[in-house]
Amino acid sequence: MTMSTASTMDSNTEQARFNMIEQQIRPAEVLDMRVLDVIADTPREAFIADEYQGLAFSDINIPLPNGQVMMKPIMEGRLLQALDVQSDHQILEIGTGSGYFTALLAKLGAQVHSVDIENDFVTTAQQKLDALGIRNVKLSQGDAAHGWDQNGPFDAIAITGSFPILPESFQQQLKVGGRLVAIVGQSPAMQVLLITRISDAQWSTECLFETDFPALTNAEKPSAFVF
Repeated sequence: MTMSTASTMDSNTEQARFNMIEQQIRPAEVLDMRVLDVIADTPREAFIADEYQGLAFSDINIPLPNGQVMMKPIMEGRLLQALDVQSDHQILEIGTGSGYFTALLAKLGAQVHSVDIENDFVTTAQQKLDALGIRNVKLSQGDAAHGWDQNGPFDAIAITGSFPILPESFQQQLKVGGRLVAIVGQSPAMQVLLITRISDAQWSTECLFETDFPALTNAEKPSAFVF
């Protein structure tokens, strides 16, 4: 590859990233400049398999192994804005996946604890985070579908797979004032919820938007009706 060809490819990539932010994310009312800046400064394409590079900045969920997907850019931006991560925050992420959302959280907060049931996701994400010099992430392999009681409580919790029913244990892991985003419901009608801990015994819940998203592995299913 010649230097001019590489330069053209870099220019095209940066233009595609700019268009993603200006034509997808910002029009979705993601206006927090910290969020927009961290998305602009983090190479989304570095977390995407070669066969999907052409879709790196597209408005779609990108397939991952094991039946999972990488969230579309609009969803990533809206979840980050809702979490309102601050530089001193301790963060829990359930579902490491590609590691891209992990990287965004790490750049905004103090420490990220990210858990995935698939060991290959953990291994690949670690390599990609290391390559970018992101050190404030602790990755763990484990089944967190019913909760995760290590390293808490947390200022922010991001759950990147859906739940038919959200286990209460997650909101118990929030600090007072902490915020949790979760996708709850059954296909095709799911809601993205923002849960905020108001006091030791009180939480508020806000529906941010509707979506349809793959379930977290081993997520609890509703009991079947018996007639």
